[in-house]
Amino acid sequence: MDSRKFVLVETGIIAIGEVLCIAAMMAIYLLIGYYDTSVLLGGIIGGVLAVGNFLFMAIGASLAADKALAQNVKGGKAVIRNSMLLRYLVIFVILAACAKSGLCDAIALVIPLIFVRPIMMISEFFRKKGD
Repeated sequence: MDSRKFVLVETGIIAIGEVLCIAAMMAIYLLIGYYDTSVLLGGIIGGVLAVGNFLFMAIGASLAADKALAQNVKGGKAVIRNSMLLRYLVIFVILAACAKSGLCDAIALVIPLIFVRPIMMISEFFRKKGD
């Protein structure tokens, strides 16, 4: 499987996992009586940020690997470093703006960012040998 297709497949898995986890989070908010539109908006924006962050991280890692294969290790390191700095800056600005506006529940906004790692671990558990 080429690297572009692999990045898209993995991002799709993360997106599906995010939808399921955010739905569970919404159900918990509903059960404890704190659900409102700010929770919904925070969950949606947080989920989009989480999937976007993963996608751009995977693209950056793929580009860095291509540079490393071309014997340009310094260029690969620069791609990873710049990608990380830019992604974190964008995420911070969006999170701060959404939380400051009062339109989003701050906790519901941040929690979807935490879901990515467990989703990756679960998807690895179900991955077939040789994939």
